[in-house]
Amino acid sequence: MLVDLKIKNYALIEQLELQPSPLLNIITGETGAGKSIMLGAIGLLLGNRADSKLLFNQGEKCVIEGSFNISEYQLEPFFAEEDLDFEPVSLLRREITPAGKSRAFVNDTPVTLDQLRRIGEHLMDIHSQHDTLLLGDPAYQLNILDLYAQNDALRTQYGSAYRAFKKLEREYRDLENQLAQSQKELDYNTYLLHELAEANLQAGEQESHEAELKQLEHAEEIKLKLTHALQYLSESEYNAATALKDAALLLGQLTEYGAEYQTLKDRLDSCLIELNDIAGEVEDAERRTEADPQRAEQLQERLDLIYTLQRKHQVRTNEELLALQAELETKVGSVHNLDVALEKTKKALDAASAEVETVAEQLSQSRTAVFATFQEELHSLLTELGMPNARVVVEHKTAAPGPTGIDVVNILFSANKGAAPQTLSKAASGGEFSRLMLCVKYLLADKTALPTIIFDEIDTGISGEIAVKVGKMMQQMAQKHQLICISHLPQMAAQGDTHYFVYKEDRTDRTISRIRQLSHEERVQEIAQMIAGANPSENAFQSAKELLALNA
Repeated sequence: MLVDLKIKNYALIEQLELQPSPLLNIITGETGAGKSIMLGAIGLLLGNRADSKLLFNQGEKCVIEGSFNISEYQLEPFFAEEDLDFEPVSLLRREITPAGKSRAFVNDTPVTLDQLRRIGEHLMDIHSQHDTLLLGDPAYQLNILDLYAQNDALRTQYGSAYRAFKKLEREYRDLENQLAQSQKELDYNTYLLHELAEANLQAGEQESHEAELKQLEHAEEIKLKLTHALQYLSESEYNAATALKDAALLLGQLTEYGAEYQTLKDRLDSCLIELNDIAGEVEDAERRTEADPQRAEQLQERLDLIYTLQRKHQVRTNEELLALQAELETKVGSVHNLDVALEKTKKALDAASAEVETVAEQLSQSRTAVFATFQEELHSLLTELGMPNARVVVEHKTAAPGPTGIDVVNILFSANKGAAPQTLSKAASGGEFSRLMLCVKYLLADKTALPTIIFDEIDTGISGEIAVKVGKMMQQMAQKHQLICISHLPQMAAQGDTHYFVYKEDRTDRTISRIRQLSHEERVQEIAQMIAGANPSENAFQSAKELLALNA
């Protein structure tokens, strides 16, 4: 439950602190004093989006802190799942800077807004006029029935099964599309692959063939020049090898005159050895070089095939053709793989569909099993609140499995004898709607473990003795949940264990919103003013005391 709330620098609130009772807390005050503003601040603490324009002082940050005693609500696994330290009294904090930057913390650990929202859902439920309007929404009605039937586990199981089914359904549809597209391209890709495979391309062969063909096309020129080179090196009368030998001989005759001549001779001997090696290789090359028109023709045909394939596939190298061949092999092979994958996914999809139908049926049976008691208990509560002729009927039909199951429900309502139940938007007035919603909340309070419930003017449209009964109902709910109720009714205000008053204080420069807990005497004054206005009569004071005495 909420044990301490601090709001600083938000809207009309400069600084506010509230330490509510664990039972029924009533908040009253004139219109515009700041009651709804306080709810807005609590909404920020529970993860709602922030707007820096709502800062009281645009030069300072807004800070909202809430301390919650959660020691009895078995939330340790949830905190562990969120990777947060669990504290029996946990602190939620939200900060909004003047620049609009928002930060959130749980027990001083930074968290995302999604995390803060998920945690807030376990700590507090704020019921507003918006929720009353939601009561007419079939999805909201189904959620109410699930809460009443305590279908959390079944609904979680169904949700997991349905998500798995939809995921497999998407995968199966994608595979079908891929297979259809692949089959369209299969014949053409098979033809292209066969053409490339038949060519039997080898890595590097294009460069090798081009070089060999070039040599064959110029064989006579190459052979002639190699012959002349060989003559210059070793075969002519004045060849290089003979000249080097003669020079080396002369240098050898000078070695006795100095070591430098020996060095020169040794270097020349090395050159002669290298020259002889070159001459030998030139001779080998000259011997190998022969014109071979047949081989040249074969090479040209092979290269023409490679060039034709390159032009066809708009590539420039043999390696690119080989890469294309590998890609085509994958595409052609994938058609078979897709068939296998499609068959496998279809089996998984059928199994997932069967699981969805099984759990959906279990969930549907659990829901329909509570329709009668839900209708009866609501009728009993509405009778207590002055509507003995009210009828509530849960209209039910089934549909194809969806995110919430196979059930489509519509809560029909009639407030008057003899009137056929109709949809809520047509059948209920504002006060009747409020009483119906309160009864629904009362029923659900026994089914949930929320520490704190906030009611924002749920008593709209009711008065007199009915308002007293609503207050008593609130008191009963407060035995299991901390309740904070914003009200304009004196009958409701008198039922609270603690009464807070929100008021505006006018300064010279601006108006600020404040809150204070009322003493018994102040409660008498406030309730009397709620009954009779700013200047209550003695009768109003007496009525206020009588209302408070009902809660004694």
